[in-house]
Amino acid sequence: MALFDLDGTLLDSAPDFVATLNRMLGEHGESPMPIEALRPHVSKGARAMLAAGFPRLDVATRDAMIPAFLEVYQQELARHGGPFEDIEPLLEAIEGAGCRWGIVTNKPEYLAVQLLPLLGWQRRCAVLVGGDTLPVRKPHPQPLLHAASQLGLGAEDCVYVGDDERDILAARAARMPSIAALWGYRLAEDDPTTWQADVSAARPQALLDPAAWPKAR
Repeated sequence: MALFDLDGTLLDSAPDFVATLNRMLGEHGESPMPIEALRPHVSKGARAMLAAGFPRLDVATRDAMIPAFLEVYQQELARHGGPFEDIEPLLEAIEGAGCRWGIVTNKPEYLAVQLLPLLGWQRRCAVLVGGDTLPVRKPHPQPLLHAASQLGLGAEDCVYVGDDERDILAARAARMPSIAALWGYRLAEDDPTTWQADVSAARPQALLDPAAWPKAR
């Protein structure tokens, strides 16, 4: 069973997020932010993106902007971004092998649920766990364990693929094999070699080879 992070792993959502942030910047009389500047922050979540866009505001003020950020983002869902190149062939290969795949994301569940039909994934995704599905979220292992349990599987029967350190930390804590998705979003100081993933993949197409996946523990 393959479990994936969403933003930065399956989905290149940075164009949707930069459209969201730039709408808010415009409302505050600020200059737009180039996508190259925002992209590394996307996997860190709304707080990190607001911090990148509004560095002069204090934390409490930025946190108060999160509901407005999510409201604008809801309007921009899948309007600009889409799956990374070779993600669709990868999902088709997983399905063609008679296997299932699911999503464990820190994105609020209601947004992830709305996003799936826009991508044509609502009937293909076997399980979806959002950042607020449970009282805890990644890097806590429980979202991954919950996804496996929903499918009647143990952690050792799944592999988790993610582009952020907290994805790999969650998988390690869950004792679930992991793959670091190096095609995703990272800050310059992030070093995936220190995350201790079982496998690293430079591009989704590398995972078309079943031998590239880590073995169950």
